[in-house]
Amino acid sequence: MIKIYKNDSANAIFIEDDNGAQFINSIQAVVLDPNSTKLSIYDNVKGIYLVYEEEHSEFVNENGVQWGADAQSTSNSLNATFMNSGTPTGDLPQITSPLSVDIVVGSTLNYELTASFGVGYEWDLSNVSGITTVEGNVRKLIGGSSLATGSYNIPVKAINYNGEDSQTLVLNVTYPAFANTISTEFNNNQWLSGNAGILQNVLGRTSNGSGASDAWSISLYFKIGTYTGGSKQTIFYFGSGDHNNGGHIWVYYKGNEKALYLEYGSKYNYIKLKSSNNSLSSGNWSHFLLTYDGGTTGSSSGSINNYYSRFGIFINGALISTTNSNSNYGWSSSISSSILYQGKRAAGNDYMKNSCKIDELAIWDSDQSANIATIYNSGSPRDLSLISSVPLHWWRMGDGDTYPYLQDSGSQSNLIFIMNNMSSSSFVNDTP
Repeated sequence: MIKIYKNDSANAIFIEDDNGAQFINSIQAVVLDPNSTKLSIYDNVKGIYLVYEEEHSEFVNENGVQWGADAQSTSNSLNATFMNSGTPTGDLPQITSPLSVDIVVGSTLNYELTASFGVGYEWDLSNVSGITTVEGNVRKLIGGSSLATGSYNIPVKAINYNGEDSQTLVLNVTYPAFANTISTEFNNNQWLSGNAGILQNVLGRTSNGSGASDAWSISLYFKIGTYTGGSKQTIFYFGSGDHNNGGHIWVYYKGNEKALYLEYGSKYNYIKLKSSNNSLSSGNWSHFLLTYDGGTTGSSSGSINNYYSRFGIFINGALISTTNSNSNYGWSSSISSSILYQGKRAAGNDYMKNSCKIDELAIWDSDQSANIATIYNSGSPRDLSLISSVPLHWWRMGDGDTYPYLQDSGSQSNLIFIMNNMSSSSFVNDTP
């Protein structure tokens, strides 16, 4: 049996004997001998026989029904199908489908070319990785999920025997719109913990500051809770498990002062920077960028101002003046990677209280002071994967997360925070 039929969606003739899809108006049924019961299928474009001298009874449609009772009627029926989409008026083809298509990174294109009086179709897909035509329908394109952002030009033609329409399909690949809808809320005795060892070469150091290789930056949005007492409330802690004697980075605030603190060193050997009282506003989100340039931070009374200058505190995009203090002229030793917490410090409590919230925490292994305007973005959280200096670690603090884990969206994407004494209700719809 030779099954021949027209597929309207593909606008093509199919011959199911390994000849596959054929253009309408490109093939013809012929009876070579008027006295014969046999007929052939001739390709007018290639000048070859696709089927040669087969009995007319062998030609059936997609339902297995013979095309005719004899060779001539079979030939006539087939040719009516082969030619029924021709262009008897001499019209040129004209592409009618849109010639600009938008998709987002990671999504799949699903596009079908349409044309008036089209018979054949051609694509040039050489510069669009992963895009292909659909089997059985050369007018459809799928794929493209691996394409990077940008615009891709795809030459396309619609063809008939009168000529062709050549156009360019422009495929625009963009990032999906950035959405920030969730933050993480902390109440008494709730905190997040992570693998501090992953940050040893980011926030840690081995001696008294070797320069830019020890630099770091920490960015986050913070909203103070309702507690107005004088307790220290930990926002972020990294460093030794021995808070009294080991080096650490400790960021905290006091509700009665509405002030932000950065302590670097140990309990008995440190430098400390404090924002002015009331620099944090009740009921409002504040953005912090804390930076360290990697230089020396302690041991000499004559250099104490230099030690302070190693650090910068930016609140809502502006470098603030700080009240500075020290114990034993700063910290000249290492910062180890034993503890990484949000909401609690090592070897003690100092929890955040009464509905404090953190959003969009990010960490770099460099001083990002020069990029504060880009990071702060006028107070509107942005997709940090799109900026020129992408953070190594970035936690959306709820968006895209599933309790009890907060995923790392940074360039290294390998540090997960775990929620302690919390629940899925700690993810709240309150964001900057």
